[in-house]
Amino acid sequence: MTEFQEDEVLGKAYDARLMRRLMTYVHPHRGTVIVSVALLIGTALLELAGPLLIKIAIDRYVAAKDVGGLIHIALIYTGTLLAAFGFGYAQTYLMQRMGQRIMLSLRREIFGHLQRLHVQYFDRNPVGRLITRLTGDVDALNEMFTSGVVAIFGDIITLMGIMGILLALSPKLALVSFSVLPFLFLVSRWFRKNARESYRQVRIRLAKINAYLQESITGMPILQFMNREEASREEFNTLNRRHTEAHLRAIFYYATFYPAIEMLYSVALAGVIWVCGRDLLAGTFTLGGLVAFIQYVRRFYQPIQDLSEKYNILQGAMAASERIFHVLDTEPAVADPPPSEAASGVRPDRTGAAARAGEPAETSPAGTSPAAPEIEFRHVWFAYNDEDWVLEDVSFRVDRGEAVAFVGATGSGKTTLMNLLLRFYDVQRGEILVNGVELRRWNQRDLRARMSLVLQDVFLFSGSVEENIRLDRETVTHEAVVRAAKRVNAEGFIAALPEGFDTEVGERGSSLSTGQKQLLSFARALVNEPRILILDEATSNVDTETEVLIQVALDRMMSGRTSLVVAHRLSTVRNVDRIVVLHKGRLRETGTHQELLRRKGIYYRLYLLQYKDQAPPRPESLAAEGTPDENPTGTSSRS
Repeated sequence: MTEFQEDEVLGKAYDARLMRRLMTYVHPHRGTVIVSVALLIGTALLELAGPLLIKIAIDRYVAAKDVGGLIHIALIYTGTLLAAFGFGYAQTYLMQRMGQRIMLSLRREIFGHLQRLHVQYFDRNPVGRLITRLTGDVDALNEMFTSGVVAIFGDIITLMGIMGILLALSPKLALVSFSVLPFLFLVSRWFRKNARESYRQVRIRLAKINAYLQESITGMPILQFMNREEASREEFNTLNRRHTEAHLRAIFYYATFYPAIEMLYSVALAGVIWVCGRDLLAGTFTLGGLVAFIQYVRRFYQPIQDLSEKYNILQGAMAASERIFHVLDTEPAVADPPPSEAASGVRPDRTGAAARAGEPAETSPAGTSPAAPEIEFRHVWFAYNDEDWVLEDVSFRVDRGEAVAFVGATGSGKTTLMNLLLRFYDVQRGEILVNGVELRRWNQRDLRARMSLVLQDVFLFSGSVEENIRLDRETVTHEAVVRAAKRVNAEGFIAALPEGFDTEVGERGSSLSTGQKQLLSFARALVNEPRILILDEATSNVDTETEVLIQVALDRMMSGRTSLVVAHRLSTVRNVDRIVVLHKGRLRETGTHQELLRRKGIYYRLYLLQYKDQAPPRPESLAAEGTPDENPTGTSSRS
């Protein structure tokens, strides 16, 4: 759980560099800030006028029993209260509205930036942490914008105004009131230090509870099967108790701080009454002055309490902003080429299945060649970490309309090849070409628009069946969705659903079986009529009956398309044009199913492992289909 502690370390309460950057979000609302500050000043001045009006009322009108003058002062006092209320309402409304708009802009910016980041970034950063950036950290900044920075102006103006009035009324009494300030400073410093640590501990332990709940709820079937309910409950109780203990410590500091402030105020007030009482008896001070002085002393300590709270708000906001800017400052490792390095211009590409289906034209970088292989890997080396190579000097080509399967043991690099082709990652050495153009010269959107991907683990979004097939692609019509479902044999089970294509699938497709979800993923892949079809273990989680349905659909889908199939089940790749065998990141063999069996190499051993309960293929059954392909680059004989 160390990641939570590292993530929750709080920095300085004020960082000029971060604050300057935060102010760029406030700059579009500078008019609102100016008006809000003016309203704060007006509110502070109106509130400062109240005790003075009470002093005048007592000394001038109560003592003289002037009812008319007293009514006049009462009306003025009521007017100041109403004006202060109006100013306070307007200031609060304006700042809260500004805070919501800043949060809207900031969340939009963070989410948009996350969408541009490379896949490896998400491999290395927990989802929960990134969600916290969009929720808790943005909320911390909102609290600073609405209740922190601008409100400090009001507190400072109130403090300065009260100090000035106290000194004007009686320098001697003012010094008596200020005599407890050193103690107030020490108490506030003690509170800030300990409240900061308790606040940090509460957040850390809450994060641990959330993580444990997410894991436990997701794995509830396993917990129940393994009879771990009691042990899991005890673990949760331990985390919950520690979170409660951290909260109780925070409550202790708050429960100590505010009574301590009240006690210091009472000490100061007692001193004021004692000194002022003697002056009052001596006739050198008025009763109205005493009443006003007591009210000002009371109001003097309220902003000090508020400033201690705002210190914690600022500290949390600085830490939140640093974490948010760390995300925003992360540059995508995989980015579209700049105009100076991109292929010059784009041209419409109407070849292939998309053109036949009447779909909108795709765009390709200028320089693509119809005569070039659809896909070509040239001496590709790739590592996820430093030089721990996952692929080593891999070269092969896939011609247009060719179906090529990639097989090998787990960890041999099959899925990595597909990730590189989709440009989720960039290669460290070598190059990958699509239609004769190096992958880095392609715009990512245009590149991926030519492809469809079907994964082993199907991800469905909350929404209807049709929405999961269409995925908000505006060019996809309802008729195209129905047509795609028919072609992958999914229409039968969809028609049996309560509302057909409008049926809600639930979170991650919870209302559907594994086979049904896989069929929907095939329809999703087919609906945009891709030029290149990538199937990554697409049938490994499907039962035999569903696999038969899918195999028929696959034959239709792959017909006329360039298809790349990653598979563990060798039975699913017997009829492809060519099989590429990977072993420990290197391309070891290539050929048809029969050719590779005849060689009795790595593919032959994989075949025997999968069919160990059956008799090995007899030599006479491996009828020659031509000279075995010994070319390690994998050039198709069809070309």
